Amino acid sequence: MSTKLRRILVLVAACAFLSPAVRTQQPQKAQHTAQEDRIKRLEDRADAEEKAASAAAMEKDYIGRTQRLYESYYQKTFNMQMWTLAIVGLLLIAVFAMVVRFSLNLFEQRTKLATADATAQMRNEHGRILAKEVQKLWDSNAADSKKLKEALTAQIALLEQNLKDRSDFEIHFVQGVAGGADGGQDECVGSFRRALMAYTSCKPRNLIETRVGAATVRFIFEAIRKQQGENSVEKAREELAQPLYNGLEKELALVALQSPWLAPLINERSPAAPGPPSPEMAGGPRPAAPVPTVLPAELGPLTDEESSCRLITS
Repeated sequence: MSTKLRRILVLVAACAFLSPAVRTQQPQKAQHTAQEDRIKRLEDRADAEEKAASAAAMEKDYIGRTQRLYESYYQKTFNMQMWTLAIVGLLLIAVFAMVVRFSLNLFEQRTKLATADATAQMRNEHGRILAKEVQKLWDSNAADSKKLKEALTAQIALLEQNLKDRSDFEIHFVQGVAGGADGGQDECVGSFRRALMAYTSCKPRNLIETRVGAATVRFIFEAIRKQQGENSVEKAREELAQPLYNGLEKELALVALQSPWLAPLINERSPAAPGPPSPEMAGGPRPAAPVPTVLPAELGPLTDEESSCRLITS
C-alpha cells in the first residue's frame, strides 16, 4: 500500500510539473528535457525507495519471525529448564527423604543396640550384685547357724554336764544316807566324800546350794563321830587336813554353826596343799570343767533325817 501511494504521489507531482509545461509547450522546450530527466530521476529514486522499503519490510518481517523463533526457543528452553529443575528438585527431595529415613533407621538400630547392650550390662551387674548379696547373706546365715549350733551344742553339753554332776551328787548322797541308815559307817563316809567331790567340781557353776554342800560335810563328820566314838575328834582333825576341804570355807563355817563340837577343829584347821585324792575318794567319775549356771532354789535349815530327805528330793 505504501508503494502505490508513493507512485500516485509521484504521478501527481509529475502532473503538477507537466501542466504548466503543456500550456507553455513552445516557450519552455528548453526545460522539458531537464524535467524529464528530473522525473526519471524521481522515478528511479521512487523505485529505489520502493525497493528499500520492500527490503526493509522483508528485513522487518525476517527480524520479527527470527525474534518469534528465538522467543519460542527461549520459552521452550525456559520451560525445559523449569521442568528439569522441578525433576531435579523432586529427585533431591526423594534422595534427601531416603537419606533421612536411612539415617533414622540407622539411629534407631544403634539406639536399640545401645539400649540392649545397656540392659544386658545392667542385668549382668544386677545379677552380680544380687549373687554377691546372696553369697553374703548365705555366708552370714552359715556363720549364724554355726554360732547357733555351737551355742546350742555348748548349752546342751552344759546341761548334760549339770545333769550328770547333779545326778552323781544325788546318787552318792543317797548312798551315804542309805549306808548311815543300815549302820555301815565306812561305806557312808565314802559315799558322802564322793558326793562332796561332785559338789566341789560343780561349785564354780553354783549348781548346788552352799547349804547342801555344808550338809554333806556335816554328814561326813557325824558319820565319823558315830564310827570312831572317843577317837572322833582326832579322826575329824585328820579329815579336815585333807585337800578335799580346800576352798570350802563357807560350808565349814555353816557346819561349825550347826555342829559346835567341830568349831574348834575348823578354827584351828590349816588348809593342806593340793594333792592326789585318797583311794576311797577316787571312786566314781570326775566331771568336766565348770561353767556358770543358774542357782537352784534355796533350801531351808538342814537338820538330821529331815535335811537328808530334803536334799534327796531336791
